[in-house]
This record gives sequence, C-alpha cells and structure tokens, in this order.
Amino acid sequence: MKTVQFREAIVEAMSEEMRRDESIFLLGEEVAEYNGAYKASKGMLDEFGAKRVIDTPIAEAGFTGIAVGAAMNGNRPIVEFMTFNFSLVAMDQIISNAAKMRQMSGSQFTMPIVFRGPTGSAGQLGATHSQAFENWFANTPGLKVVIPSNPYDAKGLLKAAIRDNDPVIFMESEQMYGDKGEIPEGEYVLPIGVADIKKEGTDVTIVTFGKIIKEVFKATEDLEKEGINAEIIDLRTVRPLDFDAILKSVKKTNRLVVVEEAWPFASISSEIAFQVQSLAFDFLDAPVARVTTPDVPAPYSSKLFEQWYPNKTKIVEAVHKVMYKK
Repeated sequence: MKTVQFREAIVEAMSEEMRRDESIFLLGEEVAEYNGAYKASKGMLDEFGAKRVIDTPIAEAGFTGIAVGAAMNGNRPIVEFMTFNFSLVAMDQIISNAAKMRQMSGSQFTMPIVFRGPTGSAGQLGATHSQAFENWFANTPGLKVVIPSNPYDAKGLLKAAIRDNDPVIFMESEQMYGDKGEIPEGEYVLPIGVADIKKEGTDVTIVTFGKIIKEVFKATEDLEKEGINAEIIDLRTVRPLDFDAILKSVKKTNRLVVVEEAWPFASISSEIAFQVQSLAFDFLDAPVARVTTPDVPAPYSSKLFEQWYPNKTKIVEAVHKVMYKK
C-alpha cells in the first residue's frame, strides 16, 4: 500500500486507463497547461500530449457536445468541469443527449463518457458556487452517479467509470483533493453501485456519501462516548443505489439517519427514506431522520455558513432523536 492525496488518486486512475486504451482522452478548462484547476490532471499533458489532454475555452455546452459526439464515434472522453456548478450550462448535452443516446438509437450508439469535477460547497464561495446536484443527475435514467469519499474509492471507482459503456457523473470535492489515504500499489477496480460499510455498529445506521462523511465520523466518536454504537454506510454511488446494504443494516439497528450535503426537497435522502419505510417499515423503531442543508441558498457569511452546513452536532442530535434521547 502507498499513501496518496485524493487528487493523485484521480490522476493515477485516468493515466492508467489512458495508457491502457488510446481512445480515452481528457478535456476541460485548465486541464492541460495548468495541470488542472485543482491539480487533478498534474503531469498528464507531459505524458499524453495536447491531442489527448485538451484545454478548452470557457464553453461547457460546446466542449460537452464535442465529447458526446466523440463518444458516439468510438472514443471514451473524460470531461472535467471546474465545478459542477458550471455543468448547468451543459445540462442539455448531458441530460438530452448523453443520457438518452443509447435508448434513442436503439443501442446503435453507446455513450462511454465520464463527467467529473467537484460538487457541493467549499466554504465561503457564495450561493452560486456551493450547490450539490447529485439528485438532479440521479433523477435521470441513463446516467450513473458516483460520489467517492476517499482516495481508495476514488481511484477504483473512476477506473470503473471510465470503462463503463454508459455515461457516468463522477463527483468530487474541492475540500477533498488534499485528503490522504492508502491505495494498493497495483491496479484495482471497484464496482459501481456497491455501498461500503465504513464502520460497523448495532444501535443506529447512518447513511451518507461524499465529503460530508467526515462530519459523520466526528459525530460517531462523540456518540461512542455516550455508549451509542453507530454503523456508517458510505453509498459511494447514488445511482444505482445499493438499497440492499441499507436495508440489511436497518434490519439490524432498527434506526436510520441519512446525512447529505444538499437541500432536503426531492433529495437522495428523500428517496432512501421512502424506500426504507416501504421495504422495511416493520423493522423501524423510530421514523427515519435526515440531516441536510436548510432549504435556502448557501450564505456567504462565515457565521451563517456554519449554521447552514450539516455538522457533527446536527448529526448527533438526529441520532438522539431516533433513539428517543433528549
């Protein structure tokens, strides 16, 4: 095993796949000469050249459309959005073309394309740069949505995403790129659609994904001091969603808290809560609790942002609620 940063795991995954398959290329703003806005493509221009690591204009709709056309013609593009907030400009290409091309062509065209970049907030960046769109993309048949929380999962899942013949939304975080973790020296690939139990427990199930899992771990440390043993499920993929892992855990702990960095209405946690009450209602000893951002745009003020963002205190309170503790 070796220790790498999250951004280095991303570089390794893309580079290994590009060495394996010459049809793979990377394009996006600042991915080449600048080594990526967050250095998540560092060194790739030097190795693969300007025909396979391509700097684009600030024109997300344009270069996303180019990638869709390239995928239809046998290539396997990786599109980097500097942030998924900017992907809104390219939503027509992603939703109307990439996600639907296989069905609309009667499977004459596959769509082996990865859209990747940071999602969610990164501190004081204001309302328009602090949005989480995983539920938007997960609402679209034809797309897979992957959100890793650590370097090991990031590398293994990104390699799987690049090899997939359907479009994959691969969502990272500006605040995770410097996170360090261990990965194997050799090649490995993780399956898309399989959740991971990051911590086993008996008293309550906490389901989450992405960087917010850091707050979940902090919360479980405080809960352990109270004698509460929480199980943490990292979804890793929100479409397809591993309901079996969630249901198995809930049937053991009989309580569920879902934590996500997103608005509450029509969210991933809404779907999870519905599925659990539908498929495991008799196993629940309390209503499902959710910890999300408030249903308002992200504030810029640091004091207001602290109140807006889900944190360990709110997670502990949610666990207390489902365990009927004050």
